This record gives sequence, C-alpha cells and structure tokens, in this order.
Amino acid sequence: MPRITHFAIPSDDPERAQKFYSEVFGWKFDKWDGPMEYWMIKTGEDNEPGINGGLARRMPGQIGMTNTIEVPSLDDYTSKIVSKGGQILIPMMPILGIGYFATCMDTEGNIFGMIQMDKSAK
Repeated sequence: MPRITHFAIPSDDPERAQKFYSEVFGWKFDKWDGPMEYWMIKTGEDNEPGINGGLARRMPGQIGMTNTIEVPSLDDYTSKIVSKGGQILIPMMPILGIGYFATCMDTEGNIFGMIQMDKSAK
C-alpha cells in the first residue's frame, strides 16, 4: 500500500525558514546536490516514527506543505487519480538519479505529490 514518504515546505526565504524550523523543532538541513535549489530535512532519528522532508523556494501560487506518496508506477496511479475525479496538475517529470515525480489534486482540492523511485531517471 503506498504511503506518504516525504514532505516539502515551500519558502519565500529559505534561510529564514531553516532558522525557524531548526530553532523550534531542532530539524537539520543539508543542501541537496541536485539540479535545483533544495534542502533535505532530517526531522528525527531513523529508528523513530515519522518521515523526513525537504525545503525549496516557493513556486508562484504554491501554498502549504506538499506530502509525497511513493507509488510503484506513476502511470498506473495517475490513471487511477483521473478516473476517480482527481487531477494531474504537473505531469510526470524526471528527478535526476532519484525517480519520476507528478503533482496531483484530490477531489477536495488538496495538492499532493507522487514519486516512482528509479535511480536511472534522467
């Protein structure tokens, strides 16, 4: 069964946001060595319940955190979403060396991401 495996926080000022979350919750931030400006967030120890996330500059119109659900096949799950009344807002795109990602909306207007892990993604 697919589960939420990651969250992303949009930020107008990444330094300010990192300061806030590290001072309030003790979260740790590490700059991601990828094709976009992104910081990986460690929210706790791996043997504790919970998930880690990321922080990026806010895209125009983006509000709130985005939860990402890992699925075995984006093609299968995007088809299911559309057939059940949801929408695909940003179609599948590669994340170099990580996998494939799509941004979706449920029937209630909630936005979420889906990722299909694939280290050969280009």
